[in-house]
Amino acid sequence: MKVVIADDSRLSRVACENIINDSERYELVGSFPTAEQAVLFCSKNPVDMIIMDIVMLKGDYNGIEAAGIIKELHPETKVVLMTSMPEHSFISKARENKVDSFWYKEVEEIPLLTLLDRTADGESIYPDSTPVLTLGEMDSTDFTPRELDVLRLLVDGYENPEIAEKLNISPRTVKMHIENMLHRTGFRNRLELAVNVRADGFIINDK
Repeated sequence: MKVVIADDSRLSRVACENIINDSERYELVGSFPTAEQAVLFCSKNPVDMIIMDIVMLKGDYNGIEAAGIIKELHPETKVVLMTSMPEHSFISKARENKVDSFWYKEVEEIPLLTLLDRTADGESIYPDSTPVLTLGEMDSTDFTPRELDVLRLLVDGYENPEIAEKLNISPRTVKMHIENMLHRTGFRNRLELAVNVRADGFIINDK
């Protein structure tokens, strides 16, 4: 199988290259530091599988967006997304873009080569859940869905009235959610909360 790798981390990219080169089943035909380069290559060359990081600092696409483009152009191409970021929305977004399999770099529930083999054989492999983070004094799994909605907009830099308008709730309710999260995490203010949530990779800023 012809394989392409896309990852802006040279260390991670080389590790994947070694796995592919050491296998008898796969042939490495391209390795790139941006998702755009991978999409361009796949549009011009036959590729059976692409292994792609989600968060890449360079370029206009993230791995999920690139996966959607590749799947639209070549539905038969197997796409495996990987990440070290426990962003809680990544798995659902990957499924929406018809990504075949999903792998957390830091949580090896299954070796990457095994995941690739099972994906090549037609399986779709996803983790059961995102890794649990400790955010201050609170586990990441303890946020309610509405708190996550508020938190994402907070991390994106929106003020309470803007968050209220986007979520169709009152500014007072937004303030209550933020105060509850501050109390449970132990962070002193909204800036400290947003900075820590983003630094831990639990929510990636969309802007």
